Amino acid sequence: MSGALIVTAAIGKRDLAWLDAERQEHFPPERNVLTAHLTMFHALPPSCEDEAARFLSELARDHMAPRAEIPEVMSLGRGVAYRVRSEEFQRLRGMIADRFEGLLSAQDAGGWRPHVTIQNKVKPGTAKVLLAKKRDTFEPRDLDIVGLTLNRYLGGPWEEIGTWRFRGKARVS
Repeated sequence: MSGALIVTAAIGKRDLAWLDAERQEHFPPERNVLTAHLTMFHALPPSCEDEAARFLSELARDHMAPRAEIPEVMSLGRGVAYRVRSEEFQRLRGMIADRFEGLLSAQDAGGWRPHVTIQNKVKPGTAKVLLAKKRDTFEPRDLDIVGLTLNRYLGGPWEEIGTWRFRGKARVS
């Protein structure tokens, strides 16, 4: 849906550089129009842009950055991703979902499997080869989530509306 709003985690520079290099290496070049990202919501209606920006700003102002980790590599069937685990980030997403209940797409209202995709839309055999290679060398690591970003979908690329860095003193509870 062109114009839909996409909410993502803002990833720290060092982790983003690593994840984006992985994506550049393994994502089909003709489809790789975005930097690495951790999507929280895929399609909020454009009509809630002002409210979404205000709410994301409030959450970032009031809360500390959530602790997060990348515990494993996961299969997407026709691609490969790094799974992201964070109870705090799950709760933060739940707060956003509660705020926009009734406006969420079926995809966003369903279960959430937080991950950063490094390969997608390839033949299943190609994905299996990369998955095996990554699993052989992967070591779990922390992930630095520094804020929340609101984007507009433009039929492929995204337009960033705003990024709000966590600066509060409260843990997400």
